[in-house]
Amino acid sequence: MKIIAVNGSPRKNWNTHILLNKALEGAQSEGAQTELVNLYDLAYKGCISCMACKVKNGKSLGHCTVNDELKPVLETIEKCDGLIIGSPIYYSDVTAMTKGFLERFLFQYLSYDDYSQTFYDGNIKKSAFIYTMNVPESMTDQIGYNALFEKYKMMFRHFGYDQTIVSTETLQVNDYSKYHMASFNEAERKERREKVFPADCQKAYDLGKSMAKV
Repeated sequence: MKIIAVNGSPRKNWNTHILLNKALEGAQSEGAQTELVNLYDLAYKGCISCMACKVKNGKSLGHCTVNDELKPVLETIEKCDGLIIGSPIYYSDVTAMTKGFLERFLFQYLSYDDYSQTFYDGNIKKSAFIYTMNVPESMTDQIGYNALFEKYKMMFRHFGYDQTIVSTETLQVNDYSKYHMASFNEAERKERREKVFPADCQKAYDLGKSMAKV
C-alpha cells in the first residue's frame, strides 16, 4: 500500500503541511508506505494544451509528455493506492501551484470522446482533499467555497473520491502585530490553534488511517 500526499502550500511546517503529515502518520500506522510531495520545491508549469496525451494510437495517450520536475511525480502518483491533496485557499481557490498540478494530473486522463470515460488505468482507489483557510466555517457556503469543494470532488470522481477535510480560521502568523492584519483577533486565533486545530489534525490522521485500509 502506497499513500502519497501532495502539499500545495508554500509554507512548510504550517497548517496544510502539518495536516498532510498527520494524514501520512495515520497511513503509516496501518503499515502503508508514504510520500510527501512539496509542489513549491518543484520547477514546472501548468498544462500547455499540446494535446499529446490525446493523440489517437499515440505512444503518450493518457500521459503528460511535458518533461519537467513534475513529470516523475505524475508517474509515481499513477502507481500509488491513495492520493491526498492539500492546499490553502488563496483568493477563493487553491494555490497556483496546486492548480497547475491539477491541470497536469487530471487533463492527461480526460477523454474528449466521452466525458464519463477516463484514460486512467492506475492503482488509485481513494483520494481526498484537505483545505486550510482563514475564513470561518459559517461563511464557506456564503462565499462559494462549498461549491469549490464540490467542483474538485467531481473532478476526482474517477479516483475513488473519499472525503474533504476543511480547516477554518487557521493561524496565519505567529505575531499579528507585525502585519496589516487588524481585522483578525490574534488571541482568538491562537486559542483556536490550541483547542480546535488538534481536532483537525485528528481528522487528517483518521483519513490516512482509513485510506491505508483500502
